[in-house]
Amino acid sequence: MDSQIAHGSPTVPRHVAIIMDGNGRWARARGLPRAIGHNYGAETVRKTVENAIDFGVEYLTLFGFSSENWNRPMGEVLDLMGLLRRYLSKEITELHAQGVRVRVIGERERLDGDIVSLIEQSEKLTRNNVTLNLTLALSYGGRRAITLAARRLAEQARFGALDPEMISEDLFQSQLETVGIPDPDLLIRTSGEKRISNFMLWECAYSEFVFVDVLWPDFSRDQLGDAIAEFSRRKRRYGSTV
Repeated sequence: MDSQIAHGSPTVPRHVAIIMDGNGRWARARGLPRAIGHNYGAETVRKTVENAIDFGVEYLTLFGFSSENWNRPMGEVLDLMGLLRRYLSKEITELHAQGVRVRVIGERERLDGDIVSLIEQSEKLTRNNVTLNLTLALSYGGRRAITLAARRLAEQARFGALDPEMISEDLFQSQLETVGIPDPDLLIRTSGEKRISNFMLWECAYSEFVFVDVLWPDFSRDQLGDAIAEFSRRKRRYGSTV
């Protein structure tokens, strides 16, 4: 597979987004607590970042915790927040050494203050890195992101700073948290589920979707390579007939 996807090849999508699904089911199938599944999932994150760099991906966005995930049992939410703390504390040094720029999108105001501080420190430390742009979607919801962008434009119009007739797709996109990040070329979801679950609704308008049956902790270099190869076989027309 690696020979088919040479580093820097034009067939490699510039931006890959992944809905990391299946940690709980992976653990349940093995008679383990869900927290163990999340721990193994975090290890898969580390490997996926390395593999994305090897394949020549420029942007990688990972859906780590959705707005809806706050509705999970409190014990599991606390486990996930603890895992996030450890990731931001222990992995950032290595990510920085690899030249990875880290950004976070989502409702930071719902996260504990120490986690927000770790996010800000990580973003500041890595902001000049260029090997890979890694975006973590935490407490994120696509509808909320669109609603906030619309609210910002509405406030500008309300105070006379913006003529509503001047609102374009480009102007709207400039109000999103993902401003400056190209739209995903390829969206991957693990675990066999075939939906995007409120993830990057605006940005994925023309993304190619690949759904894989493996649960996230088992997502490997081969699966990423297969998804990229599938992407390279598709013809993206963006509504045209060419």
